[in-house]
Amino acid sequence: QVQLVESGGGLVQAGGSLRLSCAASGLTFGWYGMGWFRQAPGKEREFVSAISWSGRDTYYGDSAKGRFTISRDNAKKTVYLQMNSLKPEDTAVYYCAAHTELGLLVSLQYDYRGQGTQVTVSS
Repeated sequence: QVQLVESGGGLVQAGGSLRLSCAASGLTFGWYGMGWFRQAPGKEREFVSAISWSGRDTYYGDSAKGRFTISRDNAKKTVYLQMNSLKPEDTAVYYCAAHTELGLLVSLQYDYRGQGTQVTVSS
């Protein structure tokens, strides 16, 4: 059974940082591109970032560019999202996702998805 378990969310003040983690099990991690997307109440899902199986290629949504960094550790089957200079508009549930086709992650398609972790940024 495939599981993606996110952690690291919480409450932070504007300008602060958080590091999200997503631990994968039940899949051949190195075969999958990994990504993050988010959804705020009343808003559509938004692509945040994605990383290729090797870690060599990374993609960011406009809201994440310059502030967020995605990385992965294939030995630990974990993908990370370092979020800096957080803003109140970053408040959302952040989901980890996996897809064998990296480009489809950018399009918010996924083979597997975690349950999400709440990020709240106070002003």
